[in-house]
Amino acid sequence: QVQLVESGGGLVQAGGSLRLSCAASGGTFSNYAMGWFRQAPGKEREFVATISWSGGRTYYANSVKDRFTISRDNVKNTVDLQMNSLKPEDTAVYYCAAQADENWDYWGQGTQVTVSS
Repeated sequence: QVQLVESGGGLVQAGGSLRLSCAASGGTFSNYAMGWFRQAPGKEREFVATISWSGGRTYYANSVKDRFTISRDNVKNTVDLQMNSLKPEDTAVYYCAAQADENWDYWGQGTQVTVSS
């Protein structure tokens, strides 16, 4: 079992930056691809970014490409999401997830990001 705990959310003005972090425990972190997802009020959860187990491959949703950067540290067992040029439409609860095979098997509890206009 892998436990994931997100941190770093908060309130920021449009154009600002935030860095989210997800700490993993209870498993072999480097066995998992990691991802960030988000869910805005009244909307379904959506994919934001993913990073391979080695960190060598990343993939982003079009809505965040060139603004967000995902990274991981397989020694500290963390995965981060650097968010720049934030927009009000980025407001959501952000979730960290771990993927062993094809499914996102483990999820964190989420951290709130609010971007004011």
